[in-house]
Amino acid sequence: MRISDGSGAVRDAIVRRASTTAGDPNAVETLSRQLGSGPFSLIMLFMSPAADLVRLPIEAARIFDGVPIVGCTTAGEISDAGYDEGTIVALALPTEYFRVDTVTIPDLMRLDPPALAAALVRTRTAMAQQYPELAHEFAMLLVDGLSQKEDELTSALAAGLGATPMLGGSAGDGTRFDRTYVLDGHRLSRNAAVLALVRTECPVRVFNFDHLIPTEKRMVVTEADPHRRIVRQINAEPAAREYARLVGKDPQQLTPFTFAANPVAVRMGTRHHVRAIRQVMENGDLVFFSAIDEGVVLTITEPADMLGQLKRELAGLCMPERPTAILAFDCILRRLEAEEKQVIGRVSGLLRRYGVIGFSTYGEQFGPMHVNQTMTGLAIYPPGTTLPEKVSE
Repeated sequence: MRISDGSGAVRDAIVRRASTTAGDPNAVETLSRQLGSGPFSLIMLFMSPAADLVRLPIEAARIFDGVPIVGCTTAGEISDAGYDEGTIVALALPTEYFRVDTVTIPDLMRLDPPALAAALVRTRTAMAQQYPELAHEFAMLLVDGLSQKEDELTSALAAGLGATPMLGGSAGDGTRFDRTYVLDGHRLSRNAAVLALVRTECPVRVFNFDHLIPTEKRMVVTEADPHRRIVRQINAEPAAREYARLVGKDPQQLTPFTFAANPVAVRMGTRHHVRAIRQVMENGDLVFFSAIDEGVVLTITEPADMLGQLKRELAGLCMPERPTAILAFDCILRRLEAEEKQVIGRVSGLLRRYGVIGFSTYGEQFGPMHVNQTMTGLAIYPPGTTLPEKVSE
């Protein structure tokens, strides 16, 4: 089956997509018309915080009756227009190609890792037995981006997922950092997460990349509140003041744009992973997006060519064949950097050209790790596509 994208063009409908404005009074009906007839195994909704978050889940459950629905609020959306804001983006997986089961984690403060891992093993085993003809699988996680539990959650999930590749995004709230929500069916919740386990006949490729280069500048966290992801001292000096000194900035003028342009990272093996700074508090403490602790050595990194890196990575995903869809969880700090460097239009054009869909996050999940300032996602290929062995699932 092939459908129109609304502009007169026709595209493959292995994965359906739709979008509308957050202010659309009939948003779900609009999305349903664009998605076309099902049946669907899963519908994802990535929602601007400006949407009617009370009415939308109720309408979605009514109109998509019987279809599992997952989603979250965003820090910006990625639609057919590229980078977008003030919209609701939908993605649907038809039952012709996909089978899905979901696992809800309703209270992240009462996480039970052994029980969660056991539940995942049971679910994966049951799906493998029920759909043996579907050779490919992946897990997609959506989690409250202000819960501060992503690191613990991804570690717990990895124990039950085995070799199943996982990707995910942390729900956002624009640049307000006030309230983030996860959607599971008709329930819109905080302090929660939902995992979609997917089996498909479509080959898939999970990816994660950034464009950051480590420098020789390093600093040690000498006082922290790990539970709240707060750093109070760096190199035995007030955190914000010392960070500002190392990056050559005025400590009174630290902004999210500063943090996006001067990320700090932790080395794990041969790779550096960003531990992004979320905000500076009035007392000079730094709040992080990811787990942080005393004694951690942080390396200041410098962004390389975001546009060139993105183009290379997206082009690479089109080898040996163009994906039917690319789902992306893109850190809010990447969008802020693109704005600051005035390349957001060109980045948006690349996302549009390669058919990327998704949202801007407060963090990304890749395998057992919660990471920051990356683009993490999934490329879905037409059935029968042969992927290179090292990246095939």
